Amino acid sequence: MNGAHSLVKTLLASGVDTCFANPGTSEMHFVAALDQIPGMKCVLGLQENVVTGMADGYFRIARKPACTLLHCGPGLANGMGNLHNARRARSAIVNIVGDQATYHRPHDAPLTADTAGMAQTVSQWVRASEHAAQLGRDAAQAVQAARTYPGQIATLILPANVSWDEGGEASRADEPPAPPAVGGHVIERTARTLRAHGADTLILLAGPAVLAEGQRLAWRIAQATGAALLGDYVTAHVARGRGRLQLERVPYAMDAAIAALRRYKHIVLVNAKPPVGFFAYPGMPSTQYAPDAQLHVLSRPDQDGVQALQDLARALDAPEAEIPDPGPRPEAATGAPTPEGLAQTLAALMPDNAIVSDESVSFGRGFYRHTHAAPAHDWLHLAGGAIGDGMPVATGAAIGAGRQRRVVNLQADGSAMYSLQSLWTQARERLPVTTIILNNSKYNILIGEYRNVGAVPGDTAMSMLDLGNPSLEWTGLARAMGVEAASATTLEQCADLMKSSFARDTPFLIDLRI
Repeated sequence: MNGAHSLVKTLLASGVDTCFANPGTSEMHFVAALDQIPGMKCVLGLQENVVTGMADGYFRIARKPACTLLHCGPGLANGMGNLHNARRARSAIVNIVGDQATYHRPHDAPLTADTAGMAQTVSQWVRASEHAAQLGRDAAQAVQAARTYPGQIATLILPANVSWDEGGEASRADEPPAPPAVGGHVIERTARTLRAHGADTLILLAGPAVLAEGQRLAWRIAQATGAALLGDYVTAHVARGRGRLQLERVPYAMDAAIAALRRYKHIVLVNAKPPVGFFAYPGMPSTQYAPDAQLHVLSRPDQDGVQALQDLARALDAPEAEIPDPGPRPEAATGAPTPEGLAQTLAALMPDNAIVSDESVSFGRGFYRHTHAAPAHDWLHLAGGAIGDGMPVATGAAIGAGRQRRVVNLQADGSAMYSLQSLWTQARERLPVTTIILNNSKYNILIGEYRNVGAVPGDTAMSMLDLGNPSLEWTGLARAMGVEAASATTLEQCADLMKSSFARDTPFLIDLRI
């Protein structure tokens, strides 16, 4: 077999059966192999940042890696924003990046680039295959690296001749190494802190610790010790709704975060990093916790935080504790669109077991407290701060769920323009995604950041934050991509459109004028 055939067979044998792709000339033998060898679901994205974002969303729901197919260094460069987000989300992805034939590279053809150098910035594992006979082995090691707990980005660079040369040998990924264990001394030290200082302690959860089992264990510990619970602000995936904790995150705004964390003398980190500001602000510290607070690392992000919580609950002899009931499910709100009203309406109408891809940016910072009584669902966040992931993550999540769960994309209008092509893939794949565009015709978050950094905006500055000249016609943009759409100016209209879209098995876009 040639190298490309060995690559496809290795990926399939290693459990990678979905490929998000935007191919080019260097990858044509790989594309041919995908056609000739059954078993790989191939999903086309019209821009590489859509491709990488879809792979991120897919992993968050399917909990197994997909591969991407990217065209040379510039294609990788186009996808790096959402690879940055995926790395921060600790998603598992195997990137296959085409490259010049090994003997053609010295001629410095137009697409020649330092692909490996670029890949290093967004990958935990990078390798360039040099021979067809090694490609299967390299691909198996890439999958193993991607599946290393809790998930990593692995980038395999594929020169064109390594694809077409004969002599390929299929392989299969070994099981990844177990995550490093949390030592018994760490468990006991944390237990002592909680016994002595529970009321002054915050348990800060991130990663798998904010999914259902981690929440249940953290609640037992909090109830037994009097400690408080919060989720990290940049947590990528939170289990929410009825039967889950009414868990809030550390606030985004620096002053609000400092106020929320000020009282804690001890902070126990469970897969979380010490909370810091997104940016530096004049006259403010970089860290958000009190200067005299003591940090206690129960589990690093690369360790099994759920197992650590289980061991800690056992050390504390913490009894089972029932998750509090969030109260009755709310009714849909009425009147002009507000953050509170939209969140309440979503909680009222959301289908069971839905998925929310939230890139609402500034508009949605208060959504949590109004959606605790919704049916159980998964809520996906922008973890790396590089805007433009909401639409691709929603698309990949729908595929990761086997098209069996409704996805609701709460999407700011400015960041939606970064990856608008996601709608085309949703239409092509007939995905059950409802996109709600939060249309305020501006980069509203940056208007607030002007105040935060102490800058004084004038007419030129404000024009750079204005999306209303000319206005973006969202229903027209959606229909041009093959997605049905309608506008709403009231919450009643929005609710009617939401209910109608939830009854479909195809995508729909709501242009909500806020």
